[in-house]
Formats: sequence, C-alpha cells, structure tokens
Amino acid sequence: MSTRTGPEPFTTFAAPALPIDIANCDTDQIIPARFLRRADDDPEYHRFLLHDLRFDAVGGETDFIYNREPYRGARILVADINWGCGSSRENAVTALLANGFRCVIAPSIADIHYANCVRNGVLPVRLDAAACATLRAQLHANPGAEIAVDLESQSLSGPDQTRYDFEIDGFDKHRLRHGLDDIAMTLEHADEIDGFRADYGARRPWLG
Repeated sequence: MSTRTGPEPFTTFAAPALPIDIANCDTDQIIPARFLRRADDDPEYHRFLLHDLRFDAVGGETDFIYNREPYRGARILVADINWGCGSSRENAVTALLANGFRCVIAPSIADIHYANCVRNGVLPVRLDAAACATLRAQLHANPGAEIAVDLESQSLSGPDQTRYDFEIDGFDKHRLRHGLDDIAMTLEHADEIDGFRADYGARRPWLG
C-alpha cells in the first residue's frame, strides 16, 4: 500500500501566544461562513481567521489585538470558555493553521472543534478557567511572551514559567505525536490489511 503524509507531528512547541478574551467564540467568528467555499490554498486564506474582528467593512485593519505587534507573530492561542462552539466547520482549524497556530488553550473547547484540531495537527489544551485567565493576563501584560508546550509530558509553561499539566486522550496524543490524519491512521495497519486481502482472495479464488 502507498503511504500518505499527515499533519506535522507535534512534540514540543514554544511560541509567542495570543490572548482572546471572548467567551463563546464560535466558529463563525473564527472563520465567517461566507469564506467556507474558498480553498485553503487561496493566497488570502490567512486573512479569514477572525476576519470580522480584524477587518472593517472596506478591508482595513481594526484595533483588534491580533493586528497589533508583536501579537501578529503569535502561534499559540489562549481563549476563554467554550472556544469553537457553533457549527462543525473544519475550516475553523485550517484557518488557524494558515496563520501558523499549532495550539489552542481554553477552559472548554467545543467537542467537534476539539476533534477537528486533533485531526489537523493542532493541539487543543483544556485548562481550568482560572489558569487560562492568568495566562491571558500575563500575555496582555507582556506582549510577545511565549508559552512552551510539551505533549509527551502533557504540560505547558506560562510566561512566568509556572507549569500547568493537562489531560489528553491517549489515542489523540498518538495521532498528534505522529502527525496522523484519518488516512494515515488506517495505513498504520497496512500490513494487516494486505494480509487480510491476500488470505481472503486465496480462500475465494472465484472472486478473481
């Protein structure tokens, strides 16, 4: 069987982080519905992330935090409760990836959005509300501050080096560590699949 490359594996990742103080930030805010038909190789695709918060009616930049330096360089996002609620659109994750985001941290993340993150190589981290509020406050106070994430140890370090541990399902952790999409997950069992096909054909030669 042929192999297929999945998302970029996630092991450790340290980057500047962006605080988003919006409770219940739904997928239509993450990427508005009118952009869903646009392919993710569109040269403008990176602009669709949080578009209506970042740009005014004529396309000019607003004072939204992601438009400010040095937050433009953020690759980790720290959100408020119920991040990614609303519709199931996978584009909400591909828009994050188009801007280089590899990790989203929030007190709660909508289940379908969480699954879409894992499927596409973005690590979703659930921390308690107090921890997320502390991280966001530190990021506001120290623009450009970094968060370091270690998937193997299931921990992250905030700007002040405080360690936070997080839980993640073992199956999801395996997918992220090895960069496996749905097809790649199946191809991990390529030998067993080929063996089954050969045995099945040998026992039923009339199938041709």
